[in-house]
This record gives sequence, C-alpha cells and structure tokens, in this order.
Amino acid sequence: MAFTTASTVGRVPFGQNTLLKIFLGIFLLVWAWTFIGTTNRSNWITENVLTMLFIGGLAWGHKRFKFSDLSYTLMFVYIMLHIYGAMYTYASNPFGYWLQEVFRGERNHYDRIVHFSFGLLLAYPMRDYFKNHFGWPNWVCWVLPVEITLSFSGAYELIEWAVADVFFPAQGADYLGSQGDIWDAQKDMGLAFSGAVLVMVVASIVRRAAARA
Repeated sequence: MAFTTASTVGRVPFGQNTLLKIFLGIFLLVWAWTFIGTTNRSNWITENVLTMLFIGGLAWGHKRFKFSDLSYTLMFVYIMLHIYGAMYTYASNPFGYWLQEVFRGERNHYDRIVHFSFGLLLAYPMRDYFKNHFGWPNWVCWVLPVEITLSFSGAYELIEWAVADVFFPAQGADYLGSQGDIWDAQKDMGLAFSGAVLVMVVASIVRRAAARA
C-alpha cells in the first residue's frame, strides 16, 4: 500500500490501514506507561485533557474525513512528544535536562521543542484538511495553517493562564512551566509560528520539485 500524502486522492479506511492501527497501539501502550510512571498525577491529568479531546476528535471525524498517512504520521509524532512531556511535566523533562547539560543551557527547553513541533508537525495536516475536505484554493491551504497555528498558540497561552491562575492554581506552576522567563508565552508562540512557516515552505518546495520531475 502506497504511503499517502495530502495530494493523494484515495484514503484507506481504518480497518484496512495497518499504519494507523500500529500508531494507535503504540499510543495506547506509551500513554498507559506515562500514566503509571508519571511523577505528578494531577499534572498528567491536566495535560492529557487536550490529548483526549484531540484523539477523540480524530476518531469521531474519521468517517467524514480521512487524513493522509503523512498527516497521521506527523500528528502521531506530536502526540508522542506531548504525552512524554506530560509524564514528567515539561519543565522537569529528563530529555530537556540532558539537552540543557549538553549545550550548557540556562533552562529545560523541552517545552520549546514541543511548541515548535506544534507548528512543524500540525500545520501540514491542516493543509491536508483544507485542501481535501473543503477544496479551498491552494494559496489559502498554504497560508491559513500558519495563521491558525499562531491563533491556536495564543489561545493555548490563555488556557495556560486560566489553569495556572483561575481553575487549578495548585497545578498551575507545573502546567505553566515558564521557568522564570517573563517572555515565555511570546517565545512559545513565536516558535510555533516559525515551525508552521518552515514546514509550509519545505512542503511547497518539495511539491514544486515533484511536479517538475
């Protein structure tokens, strides 16, 4: 079975999609492992609310729209990064500490990696959806994912503020993970925006090159 992209017309149903079944199996195993091994159960639950909404939305809408294999792969990688971060809290992630030690950084940058990945890994699936579900013009499908990434990033920062200051102040500091950086929210939004721009530029270049081949 060919690996489908946003430009592929036919999409394989879940029952016939081996790749998607493998992704789901790995996700459930890793997700259970993060729950068992988490160092902060309250933070794990808070972080995974959005995870379950995201997975639930994909499952609920699968009959109406099937993403390409490439889009599902990118979303799978992003979800793995997120649930691994939720296992330890983003500010205390072991991989982030390792990077901090290797590069002699001043903070744990795992949260920065995930924010950048939000744009890098989810903008292309958005293009897939806009192009194949709505049939919008190509320029809209290239530009809108970048704009939505920036909007969602801003909305997420508002959610973080609400969790940290209004609804769950006891878990707020762990969930926020600003690590003393007063510009943390702005940097997170900038990284997500940069990731979305980068993937749209790369995808456009690859598409043009394939068309000329």
